[in-house]
Amino acid sequence: MRFVLPAALALVIAAPAIAQTQPGAPVASRVVAGTYAVDPAHTQVTWSVNHMGFSMLEGQFGASEGTLTIDPAKPQNAKVDVTFKIDDLSVTAAPFANHLKSKDFFDAATYPTARFVSTGVKVMGTKAVITGNLTIKDQTKPVTLNATFFGAGTNPMSKKLNIGFRATAKIKRSDFGVGAYVPVVGDDVDLTINAAFTAQ
Repeated sequence: MRFVLPAALALVIAAPAIAQTQPGAPVASRVVAGTYAVDPAHTQVTWSVNHMGFSMLEGQFGASEGTLTIDPAKPQNAKVDVTFKIDDLSVTAAPFANHLKSKDFFDAATYPTARFVSTGVKVMGTKAVITGNLTIKDQTKPVTLNATFFGAGTNPMSKKLNIGFRATAKIKRSDFGVGAYVPVVGDDVDLTINAAFTAQ
């Protein structure tokens, strides 16, 4: 027991130093003008829907390709274009994933991708309202993202500048032809987006 307490205290004391070693921070001056490629390994869209009033159900999509074009001198002119592979949908059970990919929902065989393309950006400090068009199953609807600049800095692994954002949005799945079982299963979908981009 006498060895555990000093070790625990050492961790508490070291915690601020460890936190300061993170290479990314929401510092606008670190952003360099240019076009950045989406980082598929660190970009996810998590969706949440009310499942029959019993529980909230969540799943996730990862970005397959896309770009962010940004100039820190004119952030309102930023452009985002990101594509997601429907077949890469992730949930907790394979049979359920297959059902979501079927014709009942996303029909991944016919419509293999979804895509978001921004149409406008309103910047307020480290936050922004991003308007754009979301296309699922060839149905395109306007969507508004409430985004926060999460961080920028040189990735110590790749040695390239990385930029990250976090955003939320709300959509109705029936607007995109994915409305099976409404209203037994909720129509309103909450989206949480973690987006990472890396210098090319």
